[in-house]
Amino acid sequence: MKRPLARRAFPALFAALLLLPGPPAAAAPEEPYEITSILSLAGPVAFTGRAMAQTLHVIEGMVNASGGIQGHPLRINVLDDQSSPQIAVQLANGAVAAKSAVILGPGFASTCLALQALIAANGPVEYCFSPAIRPARGGYLFSASISGDDQAKGFLRFFRARHWNRVAFLSTTDATGQSYDRSFAYLMALPENRSLISVAHENFSASDISITAQLERVKAAKPDVVIAACSGAPFGTVVHGAFDTGLGLPIATLFSNMTFAQMDQYKAFLPETLLFAGPRSMSPTGTSAGPVRDAQQRYFAAFKAAGVRPDSGNNLAWDGTWIVIDALRHLGVKATASQVRDYIDNLHGWVGANGVYDFGDSEQRGIGINGLLIERWDPATRSFLAIARPGEGPN
Repeated sequence: MKRPLARRAFPALFAALLLLPGPPAAAAPEEPYEITSILSLAGPVAFTGRAMAQTLHVIEGMVNASGGIQGHPLRINVLDDQSSPQIAVQLANGAVAAKSAVILGPGFASTCLALQALIAANGPVEYCFSPAIRPARGGYLFSASISGDDQAKGFLRFFRARHWNRVAFLSTTDATGQSYDRSFAYLMALPENRSLISVAHENFSASDISITAQLERVKAAKPDVVIAACSGAPFGTVVHGAFDTGLGLPIATLFSNMTFAQMDQYKAFLPETLLFAGPRSMSPTGTSAGPVRDAQQRYFAAFKAAGVRPDSGNNLAWDGTWIVIDALRHLGVKATASQVRDYIDNLHGWVGANGVYDFGDSEQRGIGINGLLIERWDPATRSFLAIARPGEGPN
């Protein structure tokens, strides 16, 4: 008996179907592009380090929502150096061994400088989030935000305009404090500052929990204003000690201390006048309409969407990270450290939340005193208010 035609044809039909092209396979996802970030999530500058990590998380999400790095999703791996230069070096060795193009961070002067010898020959690019360092032109080390020199210059111009001529200095013996010590010593000797007198200069260790003796000497010198060149927990030591000794004077301190966590923690003993030389986006009311204001609006909108109120740590990591992203999006995922360095070195007119960047400067940061405002802490509104540009007295 013959088989029905349909049954006889089925094996041949099935074989033919196997030869037909099927539906297009889904494209394999691109491998993530990974960047190592080294930050201080523990230790005396953890206030700032955690905010920097928060910023990197926000930026990672924004980059991936807009196509990644030439189609590759971005992954930023944040490693904790525990505020230790030795640990920072150990962590950076992994990025060097992997021939990474860039390291984001660290966020503290001493941890940034600890990596300098490691990256000097071949990179990676180290985009340090501390403004206190002074990178040499043409190297692999870059520094975020406005330099310690320009912050110091901005303060002294403001003091002259305010006729605060008697200045006292308190600084830590670590890399941050000593960097600012050098800045102020140089600037105070300039003819433009001849009306200013250094009436006291005291140092203390970042690990000191009391500096009563130093503050009593400062108080006895009768200054008009006190500069606290320290960051993180040592700043708390200064303001607590100033309250206990009844110093009762304006205190000017570093931009890195513009954190809401610190202001909340120390609110019981903050001075009536607490001043900062900070970048423009820390007080957006100080910027008029234009491209920089537009960049600030994007900055604040991104953090609002993430449920974050940005402060100095967020700010320090923002523009520098976007500059790196800009380089990678132009160069691609196979970019070498030298290509990234050269791209940033030749960047001009790049608009960020803190101003217009031009990397023709001698220190590889791209922004100077023109991006600076004198700002004060306002406990009533829990915000940093712009009160002047450098060289202007307060309104």
